[in-house]
Amino acid sequence: MGSRLSAPGPQERRFAAYIEGLAEAAGHADRHVPLKNYCKGLLLSGERKSVEPMAARLAPDNVRRMHQSLHHLVADAPWNDEEVRREVLPAMQKHSPVVAWIVDDTGFPKQGRHSVGVARQYCGQIGKQDNCQAAVSLSVATWSSSLPIGWRLYLPEVWCQDRERRQRA
Repeated sequence: MGSRLSAPGPQERRFAAYIEGLAEAAGHADRHVPLKNYCKGLLLSGERKSVEPMAARLAPDNVRRMHQSLHHLVADAPWNDEEVRREVLPAMQKHSPVVAWIVDDTGFPKQGRHSVGVARQYCGQIGKQDNCQAAVSLSVATWSSSLPIGWRLYLPEVWCQDRERRQRA
């Protein structure tokens, strides 16, 4: 007995329309499919912090190509964050109004010292002082979702005082 695929329901159609809007907001048509794949990869079960495991789940027969496509979207493709926010915020507010502005700091543990802003400083992810980058973010939140609207890398004093190091980085 063969399986029969059913037509997409209203939630699937709304989600597809939402993702299509995000793809349009990302700009150039070459970014549409990678952005849709990236969103799908975020929703799949498994590790979400890296495009490599997402690529393996999305395209097990062509991981390298999918990885390259996702990595380019995330790391290199120029796109306008404001356009994406204009698409996402109204969708969030359909369900409830913005109820909070969230200011948060985040530490990113690092092994080396060449990434911009890396210094021995407190890192919340590991709960102690160690080599890390630190950033401050601003997000808005409704009762059911949040959206980052601003993000800045913190530059420690040791970096501010070392012009040559800043230029190299």
